[in-house]
Amino acid sequence: MMLRFHTQTAGVQLTAQQPEVNLVRVTVQALAAVLGGTQSLHTNSYDEAIALPTEKAARLALRTQQVLAHETDLTATVDPFAGLVRGRVDDRRRSRRSRDDSMHARRRLGVGGRGHRARASRRPRSSARRTRSSASDRRRRTCCGGRESVHPRRRGALPERGAGGSDVREAKQAIEACHAASRARSSCCRCAALKDVQSAARSTGSVLYPLKRGAPDVKATVGEVCDALRDVWGTIPADGCLATAARCRG
Repeated sequence: MMLRFHTQTAGVQLTAQQPEVNLVRVTVQALAAVLGGTQSLHTNSYDEAIALPTEKAARLALRTQQVLAHETDLTATVDPFAGLVRGRVDDRRRSRRSRDDSMHARRRLGVGGRGHRARASRRPRSSARRTRSSASDRRRRTCCGGRESVHPRRRGALPERGAGGSDVREAKQAIEACHAASRARSSCCRCAALKDVQSAARSTGSVLYPLKRGAPDVKATVGEVCDALRDVWGTIPADGCLATAARCRG
């Protein structure tokens, strides 16, 4: 009863063809997660099969969760499927009980018996194998780029532009903005902040403050911070054994 779990929609099922249809896929998957009782939910953006999510796509992914949470009655009850599932379980129990009673009656009359059990043992094993097969087929269709829900005439066509309207000019502008931010950084302040991160890593204190406040304030990148920590803590090689730091700076 104390179990807490997080759910993320299936990004592997998003398609680059007709990316707007991914909105429907994500919504259905999010609905299934809520009906399954998830406490935490992440909805993928519809253009993640093309590139990093655009601001518009990320906002629509958030609105999908908000519509399910505030514009439906899904959160009005703890378990929306409780009555439906319980009813189906009761129906299956009654059906099985009736089938068992009929089989016992046939055995009392001398009908069935061993031959009946032999025929039952030759039946195909439950739907688990069929379920695994259908799941693998679905994954194979997704990996190969073909989907039944993609129109056959448009199945091989990729969008000329990004789903959010991004193009080469916008990409160049983003790269130039990154270069400008890198040139505007203070090298001395950045080196001092990284040394503070290393000092905290060598001590027994917490490294959260220099990681969350010191380094980001001087525009140190995630890669630079990771390199500073690797110099102190080392890395984990392919054999899985923790290697001590072979070099330290500062």
